[in-house]
Amino acid sequence: MAVRAVVIEADGGSRGNPGPAGYGAVVRDPETGEVLAERSESIGTATNNVAEYRGLIAGLEAAAELGAAEVEARMDSKLVVEQMCGRWQIKHPGLRPLAAQAAGLVSRFAAVRFTWVPRERNRHADALANAAMDAAASGAAPAAAPVKAAAREAAVVRATGTDPATTPASWEPRPTEEATRLILVRHGETERTVQKRYSGRGDVPLTERGRAQARATAERVAALAPSVAAVVSSPLSRCTATADAVAAQVGNPPVRTDDDLIECDFGVWEGHTFAEVREGWAAELDAWLASTRVAPPKGESFVTVAERTGRAVDRLRSAYPGETVVVVSHVSPIKLVLRDALAAGDAFLHRLYLDTAGISVLDLYPDGGVAVRSVNDTSHLTDL
Repeated sequence: MAVRAVVIEADGGSRGNPGPAGYGAVVRDPETGEVLAERSESIGTATNNVAEYRGLIAGLEAAAELGAAEVEARMDSKLVVEQMCGRWQIKHPGLRPLAAQAAGLVSRFAAVRFTWVPRERNRHADALANAAMDAAASGAAPAAAPVKAAAREAAVVRATGTDPATTPASWEPRPTEEATRLILVRHGETERTVQKRYSGRGDVPLTERGRAQARATAERVAALAPSVAAVVSSPLSRCTATADAVAAQVGNPPVRTDDDLIECDFGVWEGHTFAEVREGWAAELDAWLASTRVAPPKGESFVTVAERTGRAVDRLRSAYPGETVVVVSHVSPIKLVLRDALAAGDAFLHRLYLDTAGISVLDLYPDGGVAVRSVNDTSHLTDL
């Protein structure tokens, strides 16, 4: 039975680079997380990058066999993700044929999105790849022979501590390293938020109540974080005004703006209510609500917003290890950061409500782990 959309998790590696190599790929239902297909294989002697590409190719082939139209490919190989997105050149001649093969498979789908994930979030595929490498190293399986299911399952149990056939995901204690804490703040109230109008790139100022919300939010942030390394904001004034209020309460670190934190571009829907958009662009609205790959007319898709907010988060993780950063942004970027932090599906975006001046907190650990501490805290706004 064909499926509309799937998530591919793929990995590969070698013992020695080059050395005994193998790959693993898992295809999941994006809503339920159900495993729809697994692929793993020992491939003889190869490099890590060759094995990673082979894992991606196997995952794309499995998704095609399932009849998927839309694919999100998640890998912890920055090189493969950046090369497949066209941002990095493919300089090694041995990788070019594999990249071309992967690109040919990509062309068979209506839409493909590539996402880098930390290794901690790619453990199932990593375990399959390690089982394939073990088989190649031991000589138990010849080059290009599939790894037996029992070996795959044993590897997943060793790597994750759970039986994938019977055990749901469980809570695990975090490592002892200090996390980078992001305090995510949605800007204060504007006239458009009061009127429930799409407010994207338009530079709409805070209302008087919005400025009061910013001050209350600043006090709440100061109580949550005695020490703040930086305040980073969308460049739009409703955010920078909120960020300035926060900075004044947490020791006046300079407010730095980041264009990747700007709100989604709602195109021709800017300034309209949902009802007005429904009346004027019914088909376009339905398509937008059904897929994060669809953009409003002359606007920006949530996939694009997620890519740039992901870049912003990666920069903060690298620049402020073990420190606290206040991030002042808009409803769409914050929702997308929280969706990815919670490993949630796209339906999350339309089910989560974020108030103006609401606060969410998440910790980003050095090993790639994420802990969401709170979502949409508005306790500081009760008297406003």
